[in-house]
Amino acid sequence: MITSKTISNGILRALLTIVVSGLILFFFYQIQSVLIYLIVSFILTLIGNPILDFFKKRLKFNHIFATITTLFIFILIIFGFIMMFIPLILSQGQNLSLLNTSAIENNIVQLINQISVFLESHHIDSAQVLKEANITSKINFNIIPNFLNAILGTLSSFGIGLGAVLFITFFFLKDRLKFILGAKKLIPDSHEDQILNSLEKINYLLSRYFIGLLLQLFIVFLLYLIVLVIFGVPNALVIAFLCAVLNIIPYIGPLIASILAAILTMLSNLGNDFQSEILPTTIYVLIGFWIVQVIDNNLSQPIIFSKSVSSHPLEIFLVILIAGFLFGILGMIVAVPLYTIIKVMGKEFFPENKIIILLTKDI
Repeated sequence: MITSKTISNGILRALLTIVVSGLILFFFYQIQSVLIYLIVSFILTLIGNPILDFFKKRLKFNHIFATITTLFIFILIIFGFIMMFIPLILSQGQNLSLLNTSAIENNIVQLINQISVFLESHHIDSAQVLKEANITSKINFNIIPNFLNAILGTLSSFGIGLGAVLFITFFFLKDRLKFILGAKKLIPDSHEDQILNSLEKINYLLSRYFIGLLLQLFIVFLLYLIVLVIFGVPNALVIAFLCAVLNIIPYIGPLIASILAAILTMLSNLGNDFQSEILPTTIYVLIGFWIVQVIDNNLSQPIIFSKSVSSHPLEIFLVILIAGFLFGILGMIVAVPLYTIIKVMGKEFFPENKIIILLTKDI
């Protein structure tokens, strides 16, 4: 029989659960930077494990030296990316000066005027609409220095974050066996084999996935770079890299990359004739980028992803699509790794389920 005391105890337990859950979420929110460092370090560890094993098995390095060499490779790659951006920062230093927004405003006004002239030459009244709307007067150009100040603020903490990530990654790589042994002590004996098998498969598949992702981004980067170099776009290396990184966001990223490439191409050709030089070059770059995206979407991406996580390309497409509808861009980014983890856990804990058998037959 349910008494008032039972109801009261149930309510108190529910309230206590809510309060404790809220405190835990608040705690995670307060240490979100540390969680990001751990996630990035974990990804670098998954990428670094095959490199570490290569140094140990093929080159006969001892474990410590192999770990240091793997970390040194990461540092060289990061340093290379930073050095790649220095020419762009130096070349745009005057126009993007925090004390001078007039150059930026003049460039945008010049571009709008050239577009207006082009539209008028084709008997389109849109140019008059642009003039009446007086777009330039409505643009707050102080947003640009404010944005740059925010970037500088982020860069100021980048060194601390980078140091923390490399430090954590070093010990993830160096002491991975100790972590596994420690995890064994926390795992219930009844599920120890299932959980350890799952962790081993997840580590293997996610390592392949992130290495495959890097390979895919590198292929896209090279193709973007070729397009930009062919049409003589300044700072092609940096633009190609930025656009390639945007491909981390499935389907939406390439669209943003095309828009970014078009804008940077038009701005880099300011002063030239709009109809004969700026517009054709921008169109050619867009066509080139779309061809790259067709190649990536239909060849490199499906092949690399399906091979790395042992899933059918259509399966991956549907998972990314559903995750995008439910959780937005972040969901699209984490969809494949999270789906892979769920599949592995499902195969270990529910091996007789017909759906699990169908989805995990290649794992």
